[in-house]
Amino acid sequence: MKALLVFLGVAGVGATIAALLLLRNSAGDMASEEHVASASTATAPASPVARKSVLLDAEGAVIEELPGDCAESAYPYLCRYVGQRLLAEDPRLLTRDGLTIQTTIDLRLQRAAQGAMDAYVHREDAQIATQVMIAPGEGAVRAMATSRDPADGPGFQQGTTAMPYTLAAAFAAGLRYDDGFFVGDEYRARGLATFKNCAGNAVGDPRVSFHNRKKGGDRFVTLRSGTRDAVNTFYVRLQEQVGLCETVKTALRLGLRSADGGPLPEFESFTLGPTEADPVSVANSYASLAARGRFCEPRLITEIRDGSGAPRTFPPRCVQVLDPAVADAVTGVLSDVLASSTLKGIGRDAAGMPGEGDAHRTAWYAGYTPDLASAVSLGDVRGALWHPMTDVTIGGRHYARVGGTSIPGLVWKKAMTEAVRGTRETHFTPPDTGRFGGCHDACPN
Repeated sequence: MKALLVFLGVAGVGATIAALLLLRNSAGDMASEEHVASASTATAPASPVARKSVLLDAEGAVIEELPGDCAESAYPYLCRYVGQRLLAEDPRLLTRDGLTIQTTIDLRLQRAAQGAMDAYVHREDAQIATQVMIAPGEGAVRAMATSRDPADGPGFQQGTTAMPYTLAAAFAAGLRYDDGFFVGDEYRARGLATFKNCAGNAVGDPRVSFHNRKKGGDRFVTLRSGTRDAVNTFYVRLQEQVGLCETVKTALRLGLRSADGGPLPEFESFTLGPTEADPVSVANSYASLAARGRFCEPRLITEIRDGSGAPRTFPPRCVQVLDPAVADAVTGVLSDVLASSTLKGIGRDAAGMPGEGDAHRTAWYAGYTPDLASAVSLGDVRGALWHPMTDVTIGGRHYARVGGTSIPGLVWKKAMTEAVRGTRETHFTPPDTGRFGGCHDACPN
């Protein structure tokens, strides 16, 4: 998870963009809606006290007014992300009063995400959990929830939620579900040139060994079973076959970004998730899979009005980045991963992948239905390297070790189950078994 993005105010300026304070009245309160409508269309009379800026949800209901600072917000992650987007659009917006900012947020989903978060992670816990929901094919951010406001800190390594990028690259290269390799519980590159980055430099390191979390001995592992069991040695070997550069490019095309804005780490460990990412990036990359390979820029703000002229609008920006059949094949595998896990599913077509960082330092869960993608991250902002999640108490429950299907998976399942409740049921496009079924040339015999 990227550390929660700092909401940038301007010190010493009378008007600052600030905290998101959830109105406790119903989103359907006509008085509130009439106030917003009149405030956004009429010019306020001259007054020594300027009208405060307001944030609206996708339907035009008030989420908050914007006075103070994001630490006071009911939704600090959302607050800080709004500030970052305003800064990126026009830094002068940070000094203006009277803005009406319409977002893509769905308050029902926002409350579902926050409720799931609060059920498993408490504000006083040393660890922090964050969840983002995004609409596939639109890039619309529907919910941004966190267990507490950490102000700022390091990103969290995404762990094994990175494996589907390599899987997509493998299917694009012509591999099938039951293609695979004989692997053991340890992997070492044969030489420096075993892996090359996108600049063509050799980055393999025979001195470094990779191990599996669960020992299984020497065995034949397929794309399907290697993903289901998150077999590290298999995935590093698979990345070797399809190419490190192509794996990184696939991740970039789907939407993965580093939390600090820098380049993705082009190392042999890439497929095991060393990238420090935030849930917006991870959720959006999975949304691209849900949308059958269609990537959309994450979009939180749809319109900004300041009463002085035409509103600024922000339409979706989307592009096809992956063969739809390849995305369907990945979804087929990830559907099996979710169904065979302790989470089982959410009563709808759904796919997902747990993420576990090295030595239980971070934990993730990322998954999607045809209409909604979500990612949950968990880690210790004091420093995941020095504070692994072993023998810890989180949310009032003791855990010998925290994995992807424990806290993050439970938050994801609770929030997504509530999110789909009462909505129209939709289905994934079935994988092309003629193209991806069975094995091709990497068969057990």
